Amino acid sequence: MQILETVQSAWGWTGIKPVELIDENDFGNLVIKDAHGRYWRLCPEDCYCEVVAADQSAFEALAADSEFLVDWQMSALVDQATQRLGALAAGRKFCLKIPGVLGGEYGGNNLGTISMEELIRFSGDIARQIASLPDGTPIKLSVVD
Repeated sequence: MQILETVQSAWGWTGIKPVELIDENDFGNLVIKDAHGRYWRLCPEDCYCEVVAADQSAFEALAADSEFLVDWQMSALVDQATQRLGALAAGRKFCLKIPGVLGGEYGGNNLGTISMEELIRFSGDIARQIASLPDGTPIKLSVVD
């Protein structure tokens, strides 16, 4: 239940009202069912959380779609991350140190591991800050302790 609370806290500004975690992958992508029966995908590496299916029937169709499954499983990236970083410890996920939406590379030295809760919070904070910016807008990423 803590993950759902973290999703609500970090991503509630998108309108999500999470009630059930349906699935997760090794990069911390989540499929979440909301209070209205809709299915959302939270994608930390691209900093988005959006409805992917209006109801269970639509989600079942999506889950059977080969293009969705390839994107969801992220097999090549998971293999690369596992080779570089080793197996994931409990409660941790692979991540892009600099999210793809900010120009981060999908692999190489940009791969890391992070706790699930921190990944959800970090990606939600970045997404909220850039949500209203047009594509291509220059940004400055500052890390403050």
